Amino acid sequence: MHDLVVVGAGPYGLSIAAHAAAAGLDLRVLGRPMASWRDHMPDGMYLKSEPWASDLSSPGAGATLGAWAAAEGLRAEHGTPLPIGAFTRYGLWFAERLAVPVEERTVTAVVPDGRGFTVETADGEAVRTRNVALAIGVMPFVHLPGALRELPVGLASHSSDHRDLARFRDRDVVVLGAGQAALETAALLAEDGARPVVLARAGEVRWNTLPVPLRRGALAKLRAPHSGLGIGWSSWAWSNMPGAVRLLPAGARTRIAETALGPAGAWWLRERVEGVVPVRLGLRVVRAVGSDAGVRLDLAASTGPGVRESVEADHVIAATGFDPDLRRLRVLDAGLREELRTVRGTWAPELDAGFESSRPGLFFAGLLTAPVFGPSMRFVHGATYTASRLVAGVRRRMDAGTGARPARVPRPVAARAREAGLRPAVAREEGAGTGA
Repeated sequence: MHDLVVVGAGPYGLSIAAHAAAAGLDLRVLGRPMASWRDHMPDGMYLKSEPWASDLSSPGAGATLGAWAAAEGLRAEHGTPLPIGAFTRYGLWFAERLAVPVEERTVTAVVPDGRGFTVETADGEAVRTRNVALAIGVMPFVHLPGALRELPVGLASHSSDHRDLARFRDRDVVVLGAGQAALETAALLAEDGARPVVLARAGEVRWNTLPVPLRRGALAKLRAPHSGLGIGWSSWAWSNMPGAVRLLPAGARTRIAETALGPAGAWWLRERVEGVVPVRLGLRVVRAVGSDAGVRLDLAASTGPGVRESVEADHVIAATGFDPDLRRLRVLDAGLREELRTVRGTWAPELDAGFESSRPGLFFAGLLTAPVFGPSMRFVHGATYTASRLVAGVRRRMDAGTGARPARVPRPVAARAREAGLRPAVAREEGAGTGA
C-alpha cells in the first residue's frame, strides 16, 4: 500500500508531488501533466499573473519559472505578459524533473478501502493507498448558465472547451461574462476573423492597472505592498495569509472567496477589446432558443424583470467560471462525497490546516479549497502555500496511524486553565477556535 496517491498533474498536483517525494513518501502521481493548460486554453492566450508569482513549488532550488525561462532564453519579467504556451512548457519541464514519474492515466474512481483508499484507473488498475490528494483542477466544476443547458449540441459551450477558436471565423459569437476569460476570448475571436459581442450582467468592465515597479520607495511599499495576487493590503493578506483566512467564520470565508479579486481584464488586453469588440453591460440571459439558423438569446436587465430585447448568433460561449461543488466530483465515491463535512452555505469540503478533509487521509487542493483558504487557491500562486502544508498533513496522518506520535489526551478545561494560570472562561474562549 502506497503512502500517497496524487490525482492530478497540474500546478497543484505537481507541486504536491515534488514536496511528497522530497519527504520520502511512497508516492504515485496519476494524471495528464498540465492538462487544463494544454487542452483547454486557446492559442494566443497569456498568463494574467506576473511570472514571479507563477512558480510551481519545489523544496529544491532551480525549479522556478524564472530559472526555466532563463535557461530557455525567454523573458519572464515583471510587467511583461508570458504566453500560456511558455507556462505550459515550464510545467512539463517541472514534471520531468520530479523524482517520481507522472503516470498519464485517467482516474475513474476514488473509493474508501478500510483505513485507506483504492484509486481505480481507466486501464483497469486498482491502486491502494493510505492517503489521497485530489488536485483535479477546475474542469469538473465548469459553470454553464442554466438558460444555455437545454440548447442543442453545438450551439453553446464554455470558454474552457476551446483549444482553437479559428473554427468561428466569419461567425457571430456571443461571449458571456466580464472577466479575463470572457474579454480575452472575445479579443482572440475578433483577431481570428469572428464577430464577437460581449454580454455581461455587470454594470462596467473593470481593468487592472499597469503594474507598478517592484523596486519602489519604502513609503510606496507601505501604502500598497506587492503580493503574488497584486498590490494593496487586501491582496497581500489573501496572498500571504491563507491560514488566517481559514480561521475566520464560515460566512466571512465564503464572501471573501466569492468576491475578492473579482472579474477584471488584464491591463495589456484593454486596447485589444475597447473599440474593437462590442460590449453590452447590465444584461442577463433569461431564455435561449436554438434553431437551424443558430441561437436566440432573450435578455433582461440584470436587476429587473421581463424580457427587454433579443440577440441572435451562430454560437454562445459562456466564460462564466467554475463552481467549487463536491457534488460534481464524480471521481469520488458517492457515499464518501455525502459523508464529507462541508463549509456552511457551500458544497466545498471543510478542511484542517493541512488540507485534510473530515475523512482521514483524504486531502484536497486547488479551487475546492478556496472557501476555506481564500482566493489565492484560485491561482497558481496558491500552490506554494498548499504543497508544503498538505504534505506535512499527510505525514501527521501517517504518524497518527502508526503511533509514531503519542495521541494528545484532552483534559478538562478547568485543569488546563489552572496549569496556564488562566480563568476557566478564558480557556474556553481559546479552545473555541480550534479544531478542523
